[in-house]
Amino acid sequence: MADATFPTVDKCASIGREQHTVVADMDGTLLRGRSSFPYFAILAFEVGGVLRLLFLLLASPLAGLLYYFVSESAGIKVLIFATFAGVRVSEIESVARAVLPKFYSSDLHPVTWRVFSACGQRYVLTANPRIMVEAFLKDFLGADSVLGTEVATYRGRATGFVREPGILVGKNKADALNKTFVKTQPDIGLGDRRTDAPFMSLCKEAYIVPPKPDVKAVTSDKLPKPIVFHDGRLVQKPTPLIALLTILWIPVGFVLACLRIAAGALLPMPLVYYAFWALGVRVTIKGTPPPPVKKSTGQSGVLFICSHRTLLDPIFLSTALGRPIPAVTYSVSRFSEIISPIKTVRLSRDRLADAAMIKKLLEEGDLAICPEGTTCREPFLLRFSALFAELTDQLVPVAMVNRMSMFHGTTARGWKGMDPFYFFMNPSPAYEVKFLNKLPLELTCSSGKSSHEVANYIQRVIAATLSYECTSFTRKDKYRALAGNDGTVVEKPALKANKVMGC
Repeated sequence: MADATFPTVDKCASIGREQHTVVADMDGTLLRGRSSFPYFAILAFEVGGVLRLLFLLLASPLAGLLYYFVSESAGIKVLIFATFAGVRVSEIESVARAVLPKFYSSDLHPVTWRVFSACGQRYVLTANPRIMVEAFLKDFLGADSVLGTEVATYRGRATGFVREPGILVGKNKADALNKTFVKTQPDIGLGDRRTDAPFMSLCKEAYIVPPKPDVKAVTSDKLPKPIVFHDGRLVQKPTPLIALLTILWIPVGFVLACLRIAAGALLPMPLVYYAFWALGVRVTIKGTPPPPVKKSTGQSGVLFICSHRTLLDPIFLSTALGRPIPAVTYSVSRFSEIISPIKTVRLSRDRLADAAMIKKLLEEGDLAICPEGTTCREPFLLRFSALFAELTDQLVPVAMVNRMSMFHGTTARGWKGMDPFYFFMNPSPAYEVKFLNKLPLELTCSSGKSSHEVANYIQRVIAATLSYECTSFTRKDKYRALAGNDGTVVEKPALKANKVMGC
């Protein structure tokens, strides 16, 4: 229960706080949700798969009993042990950097954020393991320091136990605050429950966040730093019920995915569309695709310019057309190439060699390419490589959209060979393929346009169709961001035309 002696956070003024210091709790304060189970579940699944998630789920009733009837500290210790024991520290850091921020940001409390963001110095004091939350709080919320529970490690692995002084709740929070602010006193303290009272009492002003706020999370367009790149397999934040359903579904979903992949790989392409529908895969086709080029005419094939959502984009393009369309790829696992129902050709990233190869393929017929070079899950289009525009005037933009309810069909951290399986493991995955008008001759390179201008134009046309934003980010920016080097903090994408570099 919240301590009623503190005024509620909506009473806290946020004007003129630039020189003030704020100290905030996390769960139930900065975040609307009071339970940290979903984030432990995400981390458990990402570092240990379904078995680790099952272990955490089985341990959660014990954690709940201890939390509510013994102490907060005891319950949180059970969650930490079930999630962290034996896991490599590097894996925890990777998930904390590349996966968790997307879920944390979707639950940001608007009233608390108004106060927190207005202050010049921002501190977070949380019972959560510091290693689990620090990347999000510093990189995306601008926290100057994160005081959290320290997890014990041994030879690069987490032991599942916590270091002294233990879980940061109650008196431990107040002690941590006293050690940090030896000669000064924080201006504002923000918490959401009675055990936050000891540290809140040490601040000049203290405000409580109601336990069940009737507020909506901060929308993505108002986030301090939009998250363009993120990783992880789970689409939804896993409550205990969703976690249980996920565990029960995975064996069924894997068998279903194998059937769907087999149908796509073994059946003639004109039948794949109907087989997918029979197996619960929804394919929506919009626009008018061009007819296949007759080789007898000597005309070059059409180059389909696709937005890139998963490595299955060319397969669903072929499904929509009813004929196999070869695709050039930047990086696809050997296993994915083996099970692919269409021909895939790897780009070497040697500009002259790639240009010669694409020209040769176009002489043989139609071809598909995703000039972004890598996938993006958010409503953004990455920078288009301009090489394709120099090779042909037969350009047809294709806007690709997919929907997944349980698993993402892309990964940067894991084995990419599992990407098609995870996509098809969704109960009812869907793809929308929208064919746009063929690029007029006057907008191609043969009419004097530069390859950069052509690539930028097609990027803008597809973005407008999908209501996405154009960015200048590239494949390198994505992997640098997910690896935590320069670029981890992603700035607001520019809407203006971007200078497009070649392959």
